[in-house]
Amino acid sequence: MRNIVLMCLFALFSAVLALGQNRSVADSAIAKITKEITLPKIPENSVELHQFGALPNDAKDDRKAIIKALNYLKKRNGGKLIIGKGIYEINGPIHLPSHVNVHLQEGAVLRFAPKPELYLPVVFTSWEGTFLYNYSPLIYAKNETNIAITGAGVIDGEGSKVWSTFKAEEQADKLLSRKMNHEEQPIASRQFGKDSKLRPHLLQFIDCKNILIEGVHFEDSPFWTTHFLRSSEITIRGISFNAHNKNNDGIDLEYVNNVLIENVDFNNSDDNIAIKAGRDTEGRANSETPSQNIVIRNNRFKGLHALVIGSEMSAGVKNVFVVDNMASGYLKRGVYFKTNSDRGGYIKSIYIDQLELQKTEDCIYMTANYHGEGSGAHASQLNDIFISNVTCEVATQTAIVIEGYPTKKAHHIYLSDIHVKQATNGLTLTNTKKVHLNEVIIGKRAGTPTAVK
Repeated sequence: MRNIVLMCLFALFSAVLALGQNRSVADSAIAKITKEITLPKIPENSVELHQFGALPNDAKDDRKAIIKALNYLKKRNGGKLIIGKGIYEINGPIHLPSHVNVHLQEGAVLRFAPKPELYLPVVFTSWEGTFLYNYSPLIYAKNETNIAITGAGVIDGEGSKVWSTFKAEEQADKLLSRKMNHEEQPIASRQFGKDSKLRPHLLQFIDCKNILIEGVHFEDSPFWTTHFLRSSEITIRGISFNAHNKNNDGIDLEYVNNVLIENVDFNNSDDNIAIKAGRDTEGRANSETPSQNIVIRNNRFKGLHALVIGSEMSAGVKNVFVVDNMASGYLKRGVYFKTNSDRGGYIKSIYIDQLELQKTEDCIYMTANYHGEGSGAHASQLNDIFISNVTCEVATQTAIVIEGYPTKKAHHIYLSDIHVKQATNGLTLTNTKKVHLNEVIIGKRAGTPTAVK
């Protein structure tokens, strides 16, 4: 019922927005989504890690103590695990049970050993939009409810050591995973892990509900930093990133419903936020679970790209609200929607308002022809996208690019109050229709025309 209400609200929102009465209606939709998000319910029980034999700063493995503590809480229907100040060496993955909050006090550091063999046996996971079995993510949960990681401590993936060497050798395994996807091979047969070169995520929650990630700092992930997959009721707030290893996205959302991301400080070598929904054949087969009802507000972007949708988005992405965000330093692209004609699916009903950018290569870039790849058989649809009140100091390449596909033109794109103060190229529209521009200024605002002398 609540999704039907949201669909009706967004239909009303789209109609009103097209008339220029946008933010108040968007705020109503945002309030509706955030009200529906349920925070985890954690019992009052609490234990401290040192009670289970862990000693900080002793260079010994503390994973066994964490597992003992989590099992203790699990037998008592959950609670809070408090990890005090100091460095804790973690030799292998941590799998979280339901109804537990792992609370890292200020000065606490979980440092995961960069030894791939410790992250076996393989677990059910995904890699760039394809389900498979691979090394366990460093922090992992599957089919759990009411889980939280909070506090002011650090989670260090140590990804820049051994894991980073996998990047140069991953191509064969990456292509094999995509072949398995396209051929619809049984997921149980998609076995990677030992002797493969597909790196694990630092944190991944699959098929989970009622999630809170708050306050903690993430750094140096082997691959994507935090990945939420087929999960719902997700709150991410007040966290920070310093993740500059290869493919260190900050937050990846995939097949998700009801998400709030707020007050996050990003500093990533790759996408800050990437919204995804599966890849190609497999993604299209899961079209009943698009990524939807996502609120992104009051964040500070820094890295490669600020907000990305795609390129894995074959089940569709819709009902995304991005408001009151700002970036610092250089970004390759500020807003980046990317798909190709092998994906299918759609990117629609996206609302962006009040975004401050400094130096970019491209300020706003939407393409249904990503890298010029694709067979042409599964073009994606981009439509009903509303972007307003964006400022950008410099676009060293192009201020605005909107590129549909010849057989599926991008349509009903609304750009209002956009000011790119300096750009090498201005505006490129390709395979589009019904693109509405209002108060779009690239370069200096034109004044009164001069008279002929």
